[in-house]
Amino acid sequence: MFKKLLAFIAAMYVAVAFAAVEVNSATPAELDSIKGIGPVKSALIISERKKMPFKDWNDFVTRVKGVGTDSAAKFSADGMTVNGTSYKAGGKAEAKAEAKAGAKADQTADKPITEKAKDAAVATKDAVKGAAISTKDAVKETARDAKAALTPKAETQADVKVGAKTDATKK
Repeated sequence: MFKKLLAFIAAMYVAVAFAAVEVNSATPAELDSIKGIGPVKSALIISERKKMPFKDWNDFVTRVKGVGTDSAAKFSADGMTVNGTSYKAGGKAEAKAEAKAGAKADQTADKPITEKAKDAAVATKDAVKGAAISTKDAVKETARDAKAALTPKAETQADVKVGAKTDATKK
């Protein structure tokens, strides 16, 4: 019996923890329960809400200073709703980016396979050419360094010559 009571209390606690917090009707304490919203932000939300209830997430993000799309997504993930709806990422910038990506994909899809292969071959050729130039430069630099390391200095060469003459005169 005691285990059933504990299970029931735990289930209720979990249900309350994941209950949605409606921004247009939440108390300051309920707003504070959302991760990332503290007393200052909840006061700002309530102040804006008193002027006029939030219509949607875009309205919420626009009117509440310090809340952007990233914050809205986090608040929604923690159970906050605006007029009963969760935040869905989107907006003009994201729609524009998706449209641009779709147009590029359409252009690529419209090309015949031979053109796609040709484009890939050109890109590969350019990459190989760039790598070859880099390798060639690296080899030249290594050769210069090796030559400099093997070439005796002028003083050493003069000492060798003087030593050779001295040995020849002693004979």
